[in-house]
Amino acid sequence: MFIGIAGIIGAGKSTLCQQLAERLDYEAFKEPVEDNPYLADFYEDMNRWGAMMQLHLLFRRFEQHQRIVWNKEKGAVQDRTIYEDTIFARMLHEGGFIDKRDYETYAGHFNVMKRFLVYPDVLIYLRVTPEVSMQRIQERGRDAEGGITLDYMEKLHHGYEKFIEEMDHYTRVLTLDWNAYKEVDEVARQVKGKADENREFLRDLKRI
Repeated sequence: MFIGIAGIIGAGKSTLCQQLAERLDYEAFKEPVEDNPYLADFYEDMNRWGAMMQLHLLFRRFEQHQRIVWNKEKGAVQDRTIYEDTIFARMLHEGGFIDKRDYETYAGHFNVMKRFLVYPDVLIYLRVTPEVSMQRIQERGRDAEGGITLDYMEKLHHGYEKFIEEMDHYTRVLTLDWNAYKEVDEVARQVKGKADENREFLRDLKRI
């Protein structure tokens, strides 16, 4: 089974990804943060680095997605899916940090890549308030995240809510209130229940 974990920055995706993978004996696919050469520059100057940051993340997530899809020997738990990348790109474009030309280039790349993507069997959405996510970001103390504001997180939260509403048409979405953490055994139980649901889905994600 292919399980994706979605949520805003600071939601707790990485921790649950590792715990759930260990609980299910699946492979954990972590978000490419530590070795991201654009992250620090991006938070210092979003206008200059927004487009390159998103293109870098897009190809890294696509590469990871293909590794998951082609690995038939073991299940996978992925910390943030490629589909969520479009939320950040759209926010940066709407906020004036990525201009129309660069955004159209990004969107063109995604819409081509999308033809070769497979939806997760279950998408877990960790719903947290922007205030809680800000507190968790401050507690983990990553230097590159020091410039994140509550206003940015509120917009990101709104983007995720719209994204999850749409994704429910294409795959099984398990929404968890993650303002308070839950035991991994309980999450695993709910994932199994969601995976067993018999549903029909639409065929394709709308163009960004």
